[in-house]
Amino acid sequence: MFTSAEMMQLIESLIWLLAGVGVFIVGMNFMGDGLEKSAGSGMKRLLEKISNNRFSGVGTGAGVTAIIQSSSATSVMVIGLVNAGVMTLMQATPIIMGANIGTTITGVLVALKNDYFNMAMYLLAFAGVMMGFFKKEKIKIAGSLCSGLGFIFVGLEVMSSEQAFGNPLVEEMFTSIFAKIDFPLLLILVGIIFTALIQSSSAATGVVITMVGSGILPLDMALFIVLGANIGTCVTALLASIGANANSKRVALIHFTFNVIGSALFAAVLWIFKDPIITLLTSVFPGEDQMSLQMRVSLFHVIFNVTTTLVLLPFVKQLVKYSCAVIKDKKEQKEELTLKYVDERLLTTPTIALVQVKKEINYMLDLVEENTKLSFLSMKSGSAEQGEQIRKNEEIIDFTNSALTSYLIKLSSKDIEEKDEKVIGTYFHVLNDLERIGDHAENFHDIGAEMLSKKVSFSAAATEGIDEMCEAVGEMFTISKTVFENMDKEQLSRLTATEERVDGMKRSLMASHFARLAEGSCNANVSPYYSSVVTGLERVADHLVNVGFSITNPVGSQKASL
Repeated sequence: MFTSAEMMQLIESLIWLLAGVGVFIVGMNFMGDGLEKSAGSGMKRLLEKISNNRFSGVGTGAGVTAIIQSSSATSVMVIGLVNAGVMTLMQATPIIMGANIGTTITGVLVALKNDYFNMAMYLLAFAGVMMGFFKKEKIKIAGSLCSGLGFIFVGLEVMSSEQAFGNPLVEEMFTSIFAKIDFPLLLILVGIIFTALIQSSSAATGVVITMVGSGILPLDMALFIVLGANIGTCVTALLASIGANANSKRVALIHFTFNVIGSALFAAVLWIFKDPIITLLTSVFPGEDQMSLQMRVSLFHVIFNVTTTLVLLPFVKQLVKYSCAVIKDKKEQKEELTLKYVDERLLTTPTIALVQVKKEINYMLDLVEENTKLSFLSMKSGSAEQGEQIRKNEEIIDFTNSALTSYLIKLSSKDIEEKDEKVIGTYFHVLNDLERIGDHAENFHDIGAEMLSKKVSFSAAATEGIDEMCEAVGEMFTISKTVFENMDKEQLSRLTATEERVDGMKRSLMASHFARLAEGSCNANVSPYYSSVVTGLERVADHLVNVGFSITNPVGSQKASL
């Protein structure tokens, strides 16, 4: 039993311990943010190469997790992509497996620490903080990465210091606690609970590695806690799946099942062959110095995740079928408007969120083009049968504009790079232009419907002129889409030339129209409709120019871009 003085000292040591864990987690977040920003284009390329190939999926999961330093964050991102319909369960499952491999990097870094290495990391942390005061974005990002890496080791040093794990009273307390729970299932439960509480298996593993290095926790007990930590990390993904669609919940279930199966298999093997396994790990890293003790835990963590992935990778289809059997599709319910590619969960990774926003804008652009074509088809055929599809598309266009605008506002409040801020500004303007084109398309249909109800129509000459102008605007749709999707600046001059041709057509068509009115060869009652259509097409062309030139200037003004 501790005296009151010893109890106060123990409380102080526990506070030091918690402070060390806190600094460690902050360091991980800083380093993850820095890596994510510096390797944002690499993450884009990784996700663009998503396929049904299992090995490339594992590589993608491992790569993304190595970048953002969190398997939980990768899992949440994958759930967001599945919920947005961008990724299938068959594609998501290997990525989840690979994420477990990627997260072992933190454990290796933790195990490598020694006095000289620590000194270098402390200096790196200081340098990183100083770099944060620079105005240049790249230097700030590098500073975030450096300070994050340094803080990880500052946190580890605080945990292993005399004020924390180095305190004999703390050692005595933990030795007493672990003596009472020296049972594999209880140790696994400790790992689950601890990881679920701090929401990071990397941090939990880091604490375990530090405890082993400090001589507080025996290696055989530490290995069972590490297995529990791999199950506890699934809590974040399970929470993220709440409110998502059935497939997203299945991803979380697969993640949980994968880690439970792997932990169960390794726990059984470790339980039966504990002594040979400990002997093997000791022979790989002999000696009783701190680094050797820590590397044994780290090596086991790597072996566990790689082996589990290799064992379960051939059973991806079975895991998917199992998840579908457990989580059934909901019965048909009233269809609700939702974004096609964007998901709230992706806000935690702005780089990926912006990729998905662009896909959503491309989809909106397709709908706007379809409505423009349908409205003129309706007008030309003298039929209102396209009206229902036009109204349905317009409803989606309006919803997408409103929902994406709200999403971009949330995204702009995140800690993002200056170049991404400009992209967000550009997307605001593009959304406005597309929404206006959608309004014009709806107006064209309304004009056709009104003319049909009044049983009036354009003359053959007027119809021919409108057809030519529609063809030119259709060409501008194609060019604008190519420019916006592929950032193709070489097509901008062609876009400008076509828009000038449309302006010329408007002047020519209106002059011809007034001449026909003077001659009496045109119905004066149709004149307002004709003028509205021609003027509307010219304005659609202006908005398409803005969409194209948005890649060089946020407001889309070609004058400001040239």
